[in-house]
Amino acid sequence: MAQDATGSGQKLVIVESPAKAKTIAGYLGPGYVVESSIGHIRDLPQSASDIPASIKGEPWARLGVDVDNDFTPYYVVSSDKKSHMTKLKKLLKESDELYLATDEDREGEAIAWHLQEELKPKVPVHRMVFHEITKQAIQAAVANPRTLDTDLVEAQEARRILDRLYGYEVSPVLWKKVMPRLSAGRVQSVATRLVVDRERARIAFRSASYWDIEGTFDAGERHEDRMFPGRLHAVDGSRVARGSDFESTGQLKSSGVVHLERARAEALVNALHDTTFEVRSVESKPYRRQPYAPFRTTTLQQEASRKLGMTASQAMSVAQRLYENGFITYMRTDSTTLSQSAVNAARDQVRDLYGAEYLPDSPRTYASKVKNAQEAHEAIRPAGETFRTPAQTGLAGQEFRLYELIWMRTVASQMKDAVGQSVSVRLGGQASTGEDVVFAASGRVITFHGFLKAYVEGRDDESESDDSQARLPAVEEGDEVSAAALQAAGHETKPPARFTEATLVRELEEREIGRPSTYASIIGTIINRGYVYKKGSALVPSWVAFSVVRLLEEHFERLVSYEFTAGMEDILDEIAGGRKDRVSELAEFYFGSDSVEGLHKLVTELGDIDARELATFPVPDPQGEGDHGIVLRVGRYGPYVEDRDGERGNVPDDLPPDELTPEKARDLIANQSGGDVELGTHPETGLAIVAKAGRYGPYVTEVLPEDAPKKEKPRTASLFKSMSLEEITLEQAVQLLTLPRVVGVDPESGEEITAQNGRYGPYLKKGTDSRSIESEEQLLTITLDEALRIYAQPKQRGRAAANPGKELGEDPASGNKVTVKSGRFGYYVTDGEYNATLRQGDDHETITLDRAAELLAEKRAKGPAPQKRGAKKTAKKSTAKKTTKKATAKKTTAKKK
Repeated sequence: MAQDATGSGQKLVIVESPAKAKTIAGYLGPGYVVESSIGHIRDLPQSASDIPASIKGEPWARLGVDVDNDFTPYYVVSSDKKSHMTKLKKLLKESDELYLATDEDREGEAIAWHLQEELKPKVPVHRMVFHEITKQAIQAAVANPRTLDTDLVEAQEARRILDRLYGYEVSPVLWKKVMPRLSAGRVQSVATRLVVDRERARIAFRSASYWDIEGTFDAGERHEDRMFPGRLHAVDGSRVARGSDFESTGQLKSSGVVHLERARAEALVNALHDTTFEVRSVESKPYRRQPYAPFRTTTLQQEASRKLGMTASQAMSVAQRLYENGFITYMRTDSTTLSQSAVNAARDQVRDLYGAEYLPDSPRTYASKVKNAQEAHEAIRPAGETFRTPAQTGLAGQEFRLYELIWMRTVASQMKDAVGQSVSVRLGGQASTGEDVVFAASGRVITFHGFLKAYVEGRDDESESDDSQARLPAVEEGDEVSAAALQAAGHETKPPARFTEATLVRELEEREIGRPSTYASIIGTIINRGYVYKKGSALVPSWVAFSVVRLLEEHFERLVSYEFTAGMEDILDEIAGGRKDRVSELAEFYFGSDSVEGLHKLVTELGDIDARELATFPVPDPQGEGDHGIVLRVGRYGPYVEDRDGERGNVPDDLPPDELTPEKARDLIANQSGGDVELGTHPETGLAIVAKAGRYGPYVTEVLPEDAPKKEKPRTASLFKSMSLEEITLEQAVQLLTLPRVVGVDPESGEEITAQNGRYGPYLKKGTDSRSIESEEQLLTITLDEALRIYAQPKQRGRAAANPGKELGEDPASGNKVTVKSGRFGYYVTDGEYNATLRQGDDHETITLDRAAELLAEKRAKGPAPQKRGAKKTAKKSTAKKTTKKATAKKTTAKKK
């Protein structure tokens, strides 16, 4: 490439985020200008206004992909990035070299390629890669650049185009047949199906009850640990049934076990009252547990959920900040390997912190178990050639807790095994009724904790952790023991547990669906779309999700197949490795082949779809009593139940599908249709007043006479939060129907002041000036003097009056005070000039000044702050003649390496 004529000696380095740019700039020093692209700088058109004029007439224009011309994508620079691109181009003109220093994965490679395509540099271009942001790693990356990996770019482009075709072709079907504003996605729809399938299994599940006997046994005074627990194992040689012996239908899987019922279990307890038990066997086995491999993306997300209570997106957001500030290595990785310097650092800390006896003779190595593991990264570990202990980092809050987790896991991975002994004892005895019974007792003693001194992995099923111990007395075969206590214990089988974020991540990875780096955003998407909501930590599907999944299964079966979705990842890996061609794979997906029906044909030859049938589900009956005539329907305004007579009842949004029974459905119908409460007659109008349960909450309304004009509407008012349908009185209803209430007239302006109840709470209104008030009860009691005193105070916008915000410190860029506030659309940070909404994963309680400054820097880079209402306009509208310029160009085929 030709050298630019500036001769300034300046080198421009472009990374993705302002925080990363700030850290790297400190390591590179003079001669380097480090700037952020603030994420992606261009993409396929997101709306009709983004579509370039040159392609607007094309039938494929809405896709942004020329499906008839090798699936050529048309990229546009987003409107909020145009001013920033101008800045980058100006910096490039002043530079002699360009370093593209985006992340070393498919997405990072694609961002680097997009930057090169858009900037069109006339100076030497280098691809700078690193997996940790430390001085040594950054300087090594500058000294050893490489060229762009066009195979990785091809794979990322194929993924982006694939997702665009899937989403833009299938989503409109959902709008027409299920509900407006829904979306379909190649991985999100499959993830939704997983959650729905689990709920279907819970709905179909039938519980079974079974009993056994729990005992406490006494080995005698000669034993130090004389008391120990045991559980009934067998009766007359047949094993006693456990939960795993039952089908999901509640039936026993085999007849070879004894199914104890309550009466027999209690009878056995009485029959064993005077029994002396003999130790029939003692089996001792050595126990050994190896350390866990260092973290990769999915295992970090799972452990952060189990141990720290973080969502997948929170864990990735915190990890991103740790990475950008030089505390950990890159957090999107499939790898469990450690570099030699990292192994040495971990072994040094084992020796220093725990002693040489915890250090194995040779370093441990871990092979990746992930199929087609991509990107040459290390595992997630503390950054640097020597590790900082958590106390040495100066971190706090979530960042400290996550760093500590990563540090402990990494150090523990280079420690010795935990060893000990596991013991299993069988106790036999004869009941007074003649049955021969066997009790089982088990224990474990850890004689050397090894890596467990540093780290113990969490458990999803809350079973015993690896460091738990249960000591048994040193009994021998033939010893006699007595029963200190025996008790019949009842149990019920449980339905399969709902997914949590951690277990859904594990399920997606085990099925090889999607990429670990995308799991956090996938889970965030299905929650934000309303397909899934959280009940505690469990993921519960909505009835809308049931309708969507049914439509996709019946009409797009291949597209929501677990096997097909996993196979697409293999294809993308083959493209990334240069072994498959992007165009031919996209053509088969979209247009099909002799053996495969393509997406285009599926959506254009869809045939008749009975939307009502798709949205109708029989209400399951756990008792299996037959047809009860009640169905659930998913309507455009939400789910409702309906009986044979057409009576309906709205289904609460937070009622899990497996908890909807015929009895519950009848209650909902009764509350909706027959649950109107007649309160009496309005003393002034003579109209009847009733209280009702509505979709948006309980309310009171007047009943108009049958001959009332159609234009006449009854007065209606929502109940206050402190009121209920069961307790509201006629007097209260009459008061509610006076709202909005005229409080009085402002003597200065002559404007009327009214008290009203709105979407965001109670407020006063005077002309266009609204002021919040503290409680709904004030709507009925506030006086003119009190209202005038409120208006005499300076106006505080939004929720500022109730929430002045938490100060974080001074913004390093503007010098202004940074505050966290709550607004109409959620929490945000502000320096008084710019406002930046908190991202998914940011916690308003624990957000740091650095993170807030990063968000504000991104907002600032998008252009000047919007002019506040009431500010005078000083510039006239430009009348310069518009010039037509092609907004985008076809992608030029990248030359293969």
